[in-house]
Amino acid sequence: MRLLTRRNLLVGGGALTAAAVAGAALAQRPQAFHGATPIRVAAQPISHLSNTDPDRTRFGSLVFRSGLVLKSDVSAFGGFSALWRSPEGDEIAALADNAQILKARVDISDGRLSGLSQAAMAPLLLSDGTLARRSPYYDTESLAISGNVAFVGVERNHAVLRFQRDREGRLVQGVPIAVPGDLKEDLKDLPNNGGLEALALTPPRSSLAGALVGISEGGRGFILTGARPGSFELVRRDGYDVTDLAFVDSDDALVLERRFSLLGGFGCRLRRIASSAVRPGASVDGEVIYQSEASHQIDNMEGLAVHREGRETVVSMISDNNFNASLQRTLLLEFALVA
Repeated sequence: MRLLTRRNLLVGGGALTAAAVAGAALAQRPQAFHGATPIRVAAQPISHLSNTDPDRTRFGSLVFRSGLVLKSDVSAFGGFSALWRSPEGDEIAALADNAQILKARVDISDGRLSGLSQAAMAPLLLSDGTLARRSPYYDTESLAISGNVAFVGVERNHAVLRFQRDREGRLVQGVPIAVPGDLKEDLKDLPNNGGLEALALTPPRSSLAGALVGISEGGRGFILTGARPGSFELVRRDGYDVTDLAFVDSDDALVLERRFSLLGGFGCRLRRIASSAVRPGASVDGEVIYQSEASHQIDNMEGLAVHREGRETVVSMISDNNFNASLQRTLLLEFALVA
């Protein structure tokens, strides 16, 4: 989802100017690549999360490991709304909200993130070869990957597409998945710009046995596949909106949330929810395990990924700079989850 930044609003001085800025931002939306294109990504290390307490590493149930500020000289870089990291942690895929995807190798130095290499961006392709950005499925917001299959949640048209991942990591052969009739109607009822911001596959051994689960920005949840499809509701509070979802080995779900205010700028938090609570008709809630403070180095955090390194569960987040590198940053942050 694209947002106005605090500076946009302050400079604009009113709702009419803000609307004009938003319109201009949309009008300048970068074009997606026509094919897989290697790009160079520069990375500046982030050594601490808190600017006021740089020696602090523990934040709620998270331990800060490292982070990067990512930049590229191509205008199409940015706008990342969803994140995937390979089981070994050595590869990432980041979905931009204009139907293109970044694939890269994760470079590590002394146990810390040091950069991205072999980076390439590519457009999402539908089954007939059409660029997704030239179809009703142009506003891509969420991503779930299992092996060579990827699912992408689309806003405005409120659909989920199933793609194949080819050897270059491109998403091709995209087709809408079949959704049960009642859920299809529920999806259609979502706000135009408030669709499936979060998408994840439950662990195979969980109570939902590998089902695809999506949550809208406003907290409406959908079990889209599996033996027990249905809808549920995520309890919302404190002005936070859902931006992504991931499951950990314990089968619990981590929900990434974001809020924005004129005076406070961006805030983010992470909630942990028992997977057994996610079932048709349920009202789902969970404990807050991390909540950002004004001193924390965050931005518009929208993407969430989880992988294992030995006995450690690693949580990664990426920010959406709204394709506005002069005012916002693309951050890749990495934490260890404390049980």
